[in-house]
Amino acid sequence: MSFTVLIPARLASTRLPNKPLADIAGLPMVVRVAQRVSSGMPAGTRVVVAGDSPEILQACQQHGVQAVLTRQDHPSGSDRLAEACDLLALSDDSLVVNVQGDEPLIDPVLVSAVAELLTQHPEASMSTAAHPIHEVADFVNPNVVKVVLDARNLALYFSRAPIPLWRDQPKSSGAVTALPSPAPLRHIGLYGYRVGFLRQFPKLAQAPLEVTEALEQLRAMWHGHRIAVHVTPDAPGAGVDTPEDLERVRRQLSR
Repeated sequence: MSFTVLIPARLASTRLPNKPLADIAGLPMVVRVAQRVSSGMPAGTRVVVAGDSPEILQACQQHGVQAVLTRQDHPSGSDRLAEACDLLALSDDSLVVNVQGDEPLIDPVLVSAVAELLTQHPEASMSTAAHPIHEVADFVNPNVVKVVLDARNLALYFSRAPIPLWRDQPKSSGAVTALPSPAPLRHIGLYGYRVGFLRQFPKLAQAPLEVTEALEQLRAMWHGHRIAVHVTPDAPGAGVDTPEDLERVRRQLSR
């Protein structure tokens, strides 16, 4: 299996300015993400940062990480990934995995598993991951995206609502108080793509469900594309969105 890992990174961040260059145990965050992913990839896998500024490229070059400079005006991360595929001259039948530049604790094994799904499911245009939910609070939290699957582990639907809803669950004032069995699945925001589809995706019309749920992957499903899902038993390491997240990861990696 051959694939490319693309790590989009942009300096503009409202909650954590210059986030890709934030120091984590002596390395810029985006460099640490790239090095962590590279440490567990199969031979021949390329790991490339798709940055939006010369500062990101310079930081990557200083630490031996391949990077390409993409435009600053992309409306979405998918557009940035598609441009990176063009800059790297990837063929339409190539496979890429999108790893966010703020995931310094990402598991390389999970990245490889998401790529492998596309070789196992030729009918799928995309792949992603999920893990079981064990807390009711997470199940009902709209910021926790849930996914339900068919018998082949292809996604049936993604939602911020608690799905599947257990019809005969014990009820207390109409509130959800227990989890269905088997455990519901939390979506992990890690995506694999066939490059030909990735080039097409930003041109697809937005789906009504995508607008309602604010979930971009529903656009692919609305247009008839399938998404294969790897189920892992454990939650991945948390990403970095806030200064508090950054300090937590710094403490963890410094140990």
